[in-house]
Amino acid sequence: MSLERLSVKILPDSKRVIEQFFMVNPERTRRVVEKIISLSDEEISMQLTKVKSQFENRHKNFEEIILANYEKVRGYIPSGSKVTQEKKLLIGAYFSKEYSIEAAALFNPSIVMHPDQSGLNEGEQRFVMSLRATGEGHLSSIEFREGLIKNDEIILPTTSKFCELPRRIENKKFQKSFVKERIQTEQKPFEKFMKDLSDKFSLEEFEKASSGKRNFNSENELYNEIMDVLESNYEIEFNPNTRLDERVIFPTAKSESIGMEDVRLVKFQNDDGSFCYYGTYTAYNGKTFRVQLLETTDFREFRIRTLHGSQIQDKGMALFPRKIKGQYVITSRNDGENLYLMFSDDLYNWNEKKILYKPRNPFEFMQVGNCGSPIETKYGWLLITHAVGYFRRYSISAMLLDNDDPSKIIGSMDTALIEPDESEREGYVPNVVYSCGSMVHNENLIIPFAMSDSSCGFARIPLDELFSKMN
Repeated sequence: MSLERLSVKILPDSKRVIEQFFMVNPERTRRVVEKIISLSDEEISMQLTKVKSQFENRHKNFEEIILANYEKVRGYIPSGSKVTQEKKLLIGAYFSKEYSIEAAALFNPSIVMHPDQSGLNEGEQRFVMSLRATGEGHLSSIEFREGLIKNDEIILPTTSKFCELPRRIENKKFQKSFVKERIQTEQKPFEKFMKDLSDKFSLEEFEKASSGKRNFNSENELYNEIMDVLESNYEIEFNPNTRLDERVIFPTAKSESIGMEDVRLVKFQNDDGSFCYYGTYTAYNGKTFRVQLLETTDFREFRIRTLHGSQIQDKGMALFPRKIKGQYVITSRNDGENLYLMFSDDLYNWNEKKILYKPRNPFEFMQVGNCGSPIETKYGWLLITHAVGYFRRYSISAMLLDNDDPSKIIGSMDTALIEPDESEREGYVPNVVYSCGSMVHNENLIIPFAMSDSSCGFARIPLDELFSKMN
């Protein structure tokens, strides 16, 4: 088979850092603030000069960020103290830290058509990629890249040295019905408590109302469920002046505190013909995981929503790029071993599944799953799959599903399409090739894939040849 591995690679860069709040306990915070306040103006100026010389050129909006960190400890300033702008900046610097988002790995890519295809020549196509960046403590965040397919070659611009975090939109309002359908606790206590709130309410309003309720605190199951819904469904936006490759979505909710893993992007066509982008991902808190949905039209503003229902049971769910017979469809691996299809009238609520495929070939005996959302072709839905065989060796394969009834398999490969070769098998997790989404260009399938959970490469194969290898 003439599968071609392309020369372009995406490698992790430990120099790409974000600036975060450095939190310590209250007593320590108070002592540090008092020490800084006691410094002379001359010493303050000298220390601040050192801070700027060492860190200012590593971050955009440097002073704005450290002033925001100062605001988080402003309450520890001794009463009556004179706090100059320089003192504020120095205090903010002491309560700031850098986090290297790619220090461990940059992998599990997904690729979709860019929302802006203007100014291109015939045969060229601009694309967006999502990547899983992993740093200290195996904490995973979401990064992006954009590039161009030109003359069937992948062109990636030089990546910016800067990284930016988004602003979380505060005071978001929630409908009672939105929260109610996402909790598992008996509804009577919910109704009794929520009667004190308006039909639309914010997280702050919920906290204020619950603070006066007896036994309605962090030890109360219903309280924790509601708080989880309010924290895990949120909206963020990036500064419009940031480049796409500077934007980093970093975990903020408790449910994803250890990682936002393996985004599977899809360009989705709505009923009215318009398009938006969805990305299913795994939210992990160190103990449990759940599937969440990232939504955007421009990759600057994002909504994050939880998926719920009896069939939201495992990782690796990928949404079809349009409804089929009026229903949303997801390909999933509900039991951790076999490939399923899920159907729903509601994008967020999933209660119906159907087995699609069980492992039958030696390279997939351990498990099969998707490698991203299916791609619609004139022959059917092209579903790129991953498989696990002996020695937990991952490979990539493919199958073709009927366009009108994707539960019908038209053909599938009996062998792997991509297996880890000697240059790809060593890394953070050995013997793995994996992808979270591919795309078609000029009748070729472009597959970005991770190499042993460490870095990324690209492969290309003509569609006709791929289809000819399916039985």
